[in-house]
Amino acid sequence: MERKIVVAITGASGAIYANLLLKKLQQLSTQLTEVAIVMSDNAKVVWKFELDNEDYNSFPYKIYSKHDFMAPFASGSAKFDTMIIVPCSMGTLGRIASGISDDLISRAADVILKERRKLILVARDTPLNLIHIRNMQTVTEAGGIICPAIPSFYSKPQTIEELAMTVVNRIIDLVGLANESYRWSENN
Repeated sequence: MERKIVVAITGASGAIYANLLLKKLQQLSTQLTEVAIVMSDNAKVVWKFELDNEDYNSFPYKIYSKHDFMAPFASGSAKFDTMIIVPCSMGTLGRIASGISDDLISRAADVILKERRKLILVARDTPLNLIHIRNMQTVTEAGGIICPAIPSFYSKPQTIEELAMTVVNRIIDLVGLANESYRWSENN
């Protein structure tokens, strides 16, 4: 089965999640046909600020400009089956919920939804106002999955990376990839 994934990275805080997800996708590469990346300008700024590097350039995946509407995943005919937006800003969520396709991230999300494929939005903001909640409801009703970047603690993570990995492992599970990770009741 072909597995083509687009990872979109927005300017919300939480670059660690995108970084760990891309590393995990590399580890699981035998299950994937293609991975593509699109980043907002603010995502690059936040990544550099939070992680003190520009390692998004070091992954073996093509990075598309947010203005590149010729990117393959801007059309349903390219058959990308999953889109993960990590972290997903509330502005991006709002544009997707409103059907505004003003950049490649929101256009690709619109394509994924219209083709009835898997859209996973890793929302990274708190607290939420009613507009955020209603936008999450709209995206959910349209077939998207809201996966808040809320780490779990029952695996007793010892580092920030291990804590963030609890969210990344949930994302991988939602995508449907085989993945070794902590499972509730297996080790307690």
